[in-house]
Amino acid sequence: MLKSRAKYSLGQVVRHRKHPFRGVVFDVDPKFNNTEEWYEAIPEESRPSRNQPFYHLLAENDQSYYVAYVSEQNLVADYSGQPVDHPDLPELFGPFEDGFYPLQVQLN
Repeated sequence: MLKSRAKYSLGQVVRHRKHPFRGVVFDVDPKFNNTEEWYEAIPEESRPSRNQPFYHLLAENDQSYYVAYVSEQNLVADYSGQPVDHPDLPELFGPFEDGFYPLQVQLN
């Protein structure tokens, strides 16, 4: 069954349920839209369903900044009130306010 609504919105800060990283949502795919190689690289016992929203994140952990692609089932909202320090944030978003980053550009 295809879930039709994304739980998280553009500019929202989220964190991964299992891995120690957090990020800002900058795009959402209504269902899996990445390569087969990427999907198959996930261990089968933890491989998410393809029929759910997948989020593109400007992500950070204690060691680096990167772009992550994460299924909805593996994300939770981050209510820490702490900003994300990813260096690409100013290209897409305005200053952090009330737990969100407002969009500064028009996306398709």
